[in-house]
Amino acid sequence: TFVVSGETFAAHKVVLAARSPLFMAEFFGDASDKKCARRLEVHGMEPAEFKAMLHFIYTDTAPELDRHDDEEALALTCRLLAAADRYGLDRLKLICSQKLSASICVGTVARILALADMNNCPRLKATCVEFIVGTPAILGAVLATEGYKDVEANCPWVLADILKSASGRKN
Repeated sequence: TFVVSGETFAAHKVVLAARSPLFMAEFFGDASDKKCARRLEVHGMEPAEFKAMLHFIYTDTAPELDRHDDEEALALTCRLLAAADRYGLDRLKLICSQKLSASICVGTVARILALADMNNCPRLKATCVEFIVGTPAILGAVLATEGYKDVEANCPWVLADILKSASGRKN
């Protein structure tokens, strides 16, 4: 049983271990206690994303990502990408990356770029950079967003990729 922000979820450790290298190490690795706790507290996740991740582990689908094209769905996709990276769920990470690629616009690109960098998604990161430097107008609009200011303050190293890409373009 997993406890996520007070909500409980039952799951089979063998199924989880078969799909996730982190669960495999936690439940069956050398460092695991052979009397694994029957109730595990999960930190750094919300119940909705843990539920979506469990659904993916059991069914290899993520219908939660297709329900809405609003801010809530984008936020869930971002959190699910981070969870997929944390638990080594590469296919879920790819699904989230593709969904986020389709959501790129001036208002979201900086946030998605930072997320791609933090969660080792080089293709998504490259897509974001290409969008940003696509035209001078888009670059200027992105530079004016709060998302860009957050990236500048919290992930300044990703700005080098933008500069390198922009310097390679001819206007």
